[in-house]
Amino acid sequence: MKPAPFRYADPSSLGEALAVLSDEGAKVLAGGQSLLPLLSMRLAAPATLVDINRIPGLDAVEVTADGVTVGALVRHDALLRHEGASAVQPLLARATANVAHPAIRNRGTTVGSIAHADPSGEMTSVLALTDGSVTVATTAGSEVVGWRDFFVGPLETSIPAGAVVTAATFPALPPRSGTAFAEVARRKGDYAVCGAGVVVTLSEDRRVERVLASYVSVGLTPEVHDLTEAVAGSPVEKADWAAAGALARTLVDPDTDIHASADYRRLLVGVLTERTLADAAAEATGRAA
Repeated sequence: MKPAPFRYADPSSLGEALAVLSDEGAKVLAGGQSLLPLLSMRLAAPATLVDINRIPGLDAVEVTADGVTVGALVRHDALLRHEGASAVQPLLARATANVAHPAIRNRGTTVGSIAHADPSGEMTSVLALTDGSVTVATTAGSEVVGWRDFFVGPLETSIPAGAVVTAATFPALPPRSGTAFAEVARRKGDYAVCGAGVVVTLSEDRRVERVLASYVSVGLTPEVHDLTEAVAGSPVEKADWAAAGALARTLVDPDTDIHASADYRRLLVGVLTERTLADAAAEATGRAA
């Protein structure tokens, strides 16, 4: 099937893009790896595609001690290979390595994936787990929107028509912390049946201080679950990560679809949580040394 007819605009400035987007039925095109399949299947039929790839300043990765800001035109592969970003927030590279296939990562954008708001997307989960935010530009100016206010449903965000998500910001990994990310898919590169990203933070005496987890393909929108109570205060070497996995199973509410049952997804949540927490704790131990 071919896309429905549409007009095409390739503005050279953000102001010009916002002006075009003010027309009813206009849609932003960045990497296109989520949008183009929808067009081809006629699940989306925008009147105008606004290609933002010529707009300068949107292709940068900015790294500070406080976190990583990813511009709207940064490709998945560029973020995956950015050593500075990985050093400040390791979850970025770990999750991005699981995004689709190399060909898609070479063209697809991290911010575009987040703006698509697919609950099966890895980067939506990471934005939530790191307590991140997005920068949204409108004709009235720019606004920073936290992830909790940004995601409102599957494939649905709070940004108004005519706006552009220009960047996503991921706060730095806290001190004495470790991360891990893993997922289960029918084939490598497919959407995950279930995925898990976790952060383990230790106290100065190497006891478990905080445990957070977020999942892929489990809820309708990204969720962050605090699993600390299952292992709080335990020496990291003796922490019962299986108990944390069991707690996680009680907190999630997955759906059944053609790929997996809710019960199977809940089982995977427990298994992946236990495995990733053990890996994250090992990394946190090394960082706390």
